[in-house]
Amino acid sequence: MSSLPSADRRDLLEIARSSLTLAASGQPLPDRILSDRSSRSENLGRPTGAFVSLHYRSRLRGCVGQLTAELPLIDVVAYCARAAALSDPRFAPVLPDELLGIEIEISVLSPLETVVPAQIEAGRHGILVTRGRQRGVLLPQVASDFHWTAMRFLEETCEKAGLARDAWKDSGTRIEAFTAEVFSEGSTLAEDKVLSETPMDPPKLNDYSSST
Repeated sequence: MSSLPSADRRDLLEIARSSLTLAASGQPLPDRILSDRSSRSENLGRPTGAFVSLHYRSRLRGCVGQLTAELPLIDVVAYCARAAALSDPRFAPVLPDELLGIEIEISVLSPLETVVPAQIEAGRHGILVTRGRQRGVLLPQVASDFHWTAMRFLEETCEKAGLARDAWKDSGTRIEAFTAEVFSEGSTLAEDKVLSETPMDPPKLNDYSSST
């Protein structure tokens, strides 16, 4: 999965923030906002899975995503930001007075690939475990945050699916992995600040070539 340009990251974070703000205020997201932005970048208009995580004072406040998508990435991010604010069953809906304390994190996903346990790399892969109608998914950054090994990560994903921790050994259990490009409002603003404060070196003569 190729890295998104910084402009696309900013656009996705801005649309997620707009969607979150409107959701907390009980307002819909105008279609025009999506179409205007998606027309500026091929990446934003490409169908891509994504998750939106909300953190309030450094604690998870909601997380909703789509592993695969038929809609453009910008639509997926907008709808997932709204769902994370209002529809994550683990949390009450986000209130307007919480907005200033919430930081948005976006995970743009690669396509799913069926893997065996030995192929899983903790911190690099996210995992989807499925058996029948039961399924559980954890993003790559979860393993990094908790310093889990690949095996522990797989066991925790099984448990999230409502299965036994060793359900991955069952031939009827499907294990799929994906990678994610993860960025947040805090990291993107910090990156922009560094770039704006970095002086540009003057050009050197040997940086150029001549055709004569």
